[in-house]
Amino acid sequence: MTDRLVDTQSLIWFLEDDRRLSVKVKKLMEAESSRLFVSIASLWEMAIKMSLKKLVLSVDFSTMVERTRENGFELLPVEPEHLVTLMSLEFIHRDPFDRLIIAQALTENMPLISSDDIFERYPVQREWA
Repeated sequence: MTDRLVDTQSLIWFLEDDRRLSVKVKKLMEAESSRLFVSIASLWEMAIKMSLKKLVLSVDFSTMVERTRENGFELLPVEPEHLVTLMSLEFIHRDPFDRLIIAQALTENMPLISSDDIFERYPVQREWA
């Protein structure tokens, strides 16, 4: 079993069945050998952007949270250790949510499923195709 952290965009694409999520990545996410985690920061980001109307999805926020759970994603809380790692990150990526997700992936030693290639400028294992 491989633990993987899924970034916000990948989670949205998976739950919305968006074609921008490659078949290979979707299969990786659906594989029984994958244990998928979603940062609480991803849900926080979605809630903020939806409330500001900067993110429009096919369903409301509560339904997205339900879908996250129904699809077997485990929520990863933000722990003090994640923030210690966050403090040590170079300011390559300016998005605070992505920076926290990178810090969590590093701290938890998890590969990160993300289409964002800027993540590769950090010592995190990014999985995408």
